Amino acid sequence: MKINTSCWKEFRFGSLIDSIYKVVPYDSEMLEPLTYWSENAVPYVTRTESDNSVKDMVLADDAVNIEDGNAITIGDTTSTIAYQPHPFITGEHIIVIRAKWLDNSTGLFITTLLRRERYRYSYGRAYKMNLIKDTKLLLPVTTDGSPDWQWMEDYIASLHSKPLTTKNISQPLPFNINEWKWFKLGGTGGLFTIRKGKRLTSDDQAEGDIPYIGAIDSDNGVANHIGQQPIHEGNTISLSYNGSVGEAFYQPIPYWATDDVNALYLRPEQGRLTPAIGLFVCTVLKHEKYRYSYGRKWTLENMEDTEIKLPATSEGNPDWQWMENYIKSLPYGDRLGN
Repeated sequence: MKINTSCWKEFRFGSLIDSIYKVVPYDSEMLEPLTYWSENAVPYVTRTESDNSVKDMVLADDAVNIEDGNAITIGDTTSTIAYQPHPFITGEHIIVIRAKWLDNSTGLFITTLLRRERYRYSYGRAYKMNLIKDTKLLLPVTTDGSPDWQWMEDYIASLHSKPLTTKNISQPLPFNINEWKWFKLGGTGGLFTIRKGKRLTSDDQAEGDIPYIGAIDSDNGVANHIGQQPIHEGNTISLSYNGSVGEAFYQPIPYWATDDVNALYLRPEQGRLTPAIGLFVCTVLKHEKYRYSYGRKWTLENMEDTEIKLPATSEGNPDWQWMENYIKSLPYGDRLGN
């Protein structure tokens, strides 16, 4: 559906909502993140940019003052904005917005527009409640000049085919990290060959379809699509050592990586990478990011000497098959290819 905004009308956001407020935050150290699937889980919403602002899932039994779903959440110090369809709890500096017109479709539409305004509230300027209410949004209108919520519903519906489904409804495979083994990431005897990215300025980037992987923490690391030929193969892992240090993403197709990002190629003698194994290893790598914060870069030399803990076979090798099986036992894991 093509959009013609010439007939749209500007509205003050505060005039459209029923309530806006801050909730009592939870200290993440007081909550026990889930390591398994549970229908009794609630999202722990923070100011993170990725994963719909959900940092962890926790058991509802471990939380109090759970907020109802169908709300918009905004991190006031980060201007991170998300629609929350399910009940949730929050961390610090989270603003909650509720309105009669709000549902999954209108929530996605409005949060998209709000995100376009976030550039006004960066570099230390907080997106406080009065500023949120004063935000001007350009919206489609009905013949009487009110917001056309039905048009927004129809537009969002036109973007989707059918919802994703999963057959995995039981608890994933159990595991005991104490039985895992340490493996060297790169260098002599390591699991991966680690290759650097290459600098390419925005002015030099041509238009095209090749993923350009930057040192960012969202969108699978894809900062742009360019017309240059890829410099790295697909079925590898991108790992940033500068910028958003420690962000690891499985890359299924050939790509260009900036010079702040290294590419990890699993050595043939160590095994064969698959999407499921790649996702497993990326999760493990992200747990190492805390070692390289506050200006300490994860240099190529440090990266090659890094050791990560993985499931192991009785022979002491990485148990790639177990990792494959574990990821595919998760909700929606059954939709991954080999």
